[in-house]
Amino acid sequence: MSRVVLAGAGDDLREAVATAVDGDVQVLPPGRLPADPARLFELLCDGELPDVLLVGPLAPLHEVLTLARRLDVQCPGTSVVLVADPTPELWQEAMRAGIRDLLPPRAEPAEVAAAVERAGAAAADRRRVLRPLEETARFTGRVITVASPKGGVGKTTVATNLAVGLTAGAPQSTVLVDLDVQFGDVAYALGLVPEYTLPDAVHGPASQDTMVLKTFLTQHPSGLFAVCGSESPAAGDTVTGDDVSRLLQALSREFRYVVVDTAPGLSEQTLAAIDRATDVVMLSSMDVPGVRGLRKEVQVLGELGMIPAGRHVVMNLADPRGGLSVRDVEVAIGCGVDVVVPRSPAVPASTNQGVPILASNGRDPAAKELRRLVSRFAATPLVKPGRYRAKHRAAS
Repeated sequence: MSRVVLAGAGDDLREAVATAVDGDVQVLPPGRLPADPARLFELLCDGELPDVLLVGPLAPLHEVLTLARRLDVQCPGTSVVLVADPTPELWQEAMRAGIRDLLPPRAEPAEVAAAVERAGAAAADRRRVLRPLEETARFTGRVITVASPKGGVGKTTVATNLAVGLTAGAPQSTVLVDLDVQFGDVAYALGLVPEYTLPDAVHGPASQDTMVLKTFLTQHPSGLFAVCGSESPAAGDTVTGDDVSRLLQALSREFRYVVVDTAPGLSEQTLAAIDRATDVVMLSSMDVPGVRGLRKEVQVLGELGMIPAGRHVVMNLADPRGGLSVRDVEVAIGCGVDVVVPRSPAVPASTNQGVPILASNGRDPAAKELRRLVSRFAATPLVKPGRYRAKHRAAS
């Protein structure tokens, strides 16, 4: 029996679905449909992936399509069925979003049961295919590039905590690359003293043999591996965009997650990392200069066709007293904000100590939101929403 979650449904549809699946359905509370899988799982009783997400006509279509696209990329083992008038135009939009089936609003329980059975079978098939790949974790690495148009927005903090968080869920599975070729601080932020650095990893024998490359990595006590930044700007300048592409390709064959911390702006090396990425974390501080810079970056990357399906917008250093709401930011940049990390005095303290906040202060509001970011990539369930986020959203 497929595990079914129902959203955006009125009383008639709830009764029809309950009859169709013998009552084995979890109904989400009324309200806005979550924009991403992370928030969806927070609403579930056990935080487990459903086989079938059935969405009724009370949910706005754009919200359904947005969530379906992200489920198709991040959680392909979940099938989406939409209840709506199945016009040719809607069928086309639904297929592009990865929606498995359409049902008319007045579908009989037998029709609902058949659609759920088809969708559940499709989800089971995809999970059978994906499970061996996840178990081997070879040649399937996910390259996550953290990028920002401006400096001083906490890129290294976000990248190091993301990498440490992913490592906690899957030890020895993650490598962090410091691609701020001139002034990288990953080693300092993690309290590492590397024997080899980025130029060593892209030149000489390490660039020719993956086994040699792995010996050039620096290991963190958490089990995270790192390619630390160069010792001098001059040495960093010897690293080209082609070097970056080859390095990330090699690492993605050996690690489940490759997290890349980039320099501010869109340098040759950063563009190479974005081009190789399966996911881009687009980071900004929550102020007018930061948001304007992010809007320009989104526009440029969109014009270049370089924004991957896995796009994650993160607002860092957020403060509700700053005058900007999440809604203001979303209107300015033309897309949704996925994670809002509040300003916290614990963050610079953790950086100064060389201990990521996810490893030192899990109760801090900033740590909770960083863990939410980690959960967008990891296969483990998520944290509950923090009070800060609820207040900040309420203001938007």
